[in-house]
Amino acid sequence: MREITYRQAINEALAEEMERDPRVFIMGEDVAIYGGAYGVTRGLYERFGEERVRDTAISEAAIVGAGLGAAITGMRPIVEIMYVDFMGLCMDQLSNQVAKIRYMFGGKTKVPLVVRTEGGAGRTLGAHHSQNLEAWFIHIPGLKVVMPSTPYDAKGLLKSSIREDNPIVFIEHKMLYNTKGLVPGEEYTLPLGVADIKREGEDVTVIAYSRMLLFALEAAQELAKEGISLEVVDPRTLLPLDIETIVGSIRKTNRVIIVEEDCKTGGTGAEIGMQIVENAFDYLDAPVVRLAGADVPMPKSPVLEELAIPSKDRIVTAVKEMLAGGSSL
Repeated sequence: MREITYRQAINEALAEEMERDPRVFIMGEDVAIYGGAYGVTRGLYERFGEERVRDTAISEAAIVGAGLGAAITGMRPIVEIMYVDFMGLCMDQLSNQVAKIRYMFGGKTKVPLVVRTEGGAGRTLGAHHSQNLEAWFIHIPGLKVVMPSTPYDAKGLLKSSIREDNPIVFIEHKMLYNTKGLVPGEEYTLPLGVADIKREGEDVTVIAYSRMLLFALEAAQELAKEGISLEVVDPRTLLPLDIETIVGSIRKTNRVIIVEEDCKTGGTGAEIGMQIVENAFDYLDAPVVRLAGADVPMPKSPVLEELAIPSKDRIVTAVKEMLAGGSSL
């Protein structure tokens, strides 16, 4: 098995699906000649040509609207929105059209549209280019929301998303693009809506996704030296959420901490936490704890940006306080 980057894994998924199905094409700002803002689509324009890798005007509304039109007329478009922060510019198309058309037409039309975007902090890009807005999209019935954490998951989930007949919001993290992981050279896909236990443990369940998964695994490794065993669960797909796997883990550990980079108020962790209460309350020996981003616009200052999001050290502290029976969170 090869070790490749998250960026390469996504690029491979795009290329393989374009080779497999001539209906698959890509469009977005700077995705063709430039190769994408973060280099994810590099080389695809030269390989597949301008008909299938299309640069667009700077209009998120037009990009998603055109993607919808292509999807319902038989194509399988992958549209890129350069930053998740810009998704607000296409929310009417996404929430009122893309997400609803298949339902409103009684299933007589399909909407095989993938909206790729990236978000997250870590590069001190300020409040307009560092947000985590996944909670917006899990609130929209008709969408599926995918946030892979590893190169292996990114490739397998993107391939499945492209083959899906319903619209997908596929959110990458800018700080994951250079991370490496083992990815098979042969064909594979991963099912949507299935969580993955990234590390088995007995004392506390930690639910984390996207970049926060890496911090959770680092915390688990550090705590293991002190005899504390974390079970780390990666939802991978936020909508639909695999609550069964999460509940199964909590039945074993009886404690849970949810780690998310998005803002705490109204965040994804609030939804996951409520589903845990509804489905696993009797198994909990301690209240559900959320570690989340601060309810502030993301600071430009590197020091303040670091303080505004969870870290490995905050996870370690939260676990110890939970096991000690108290919390200052």
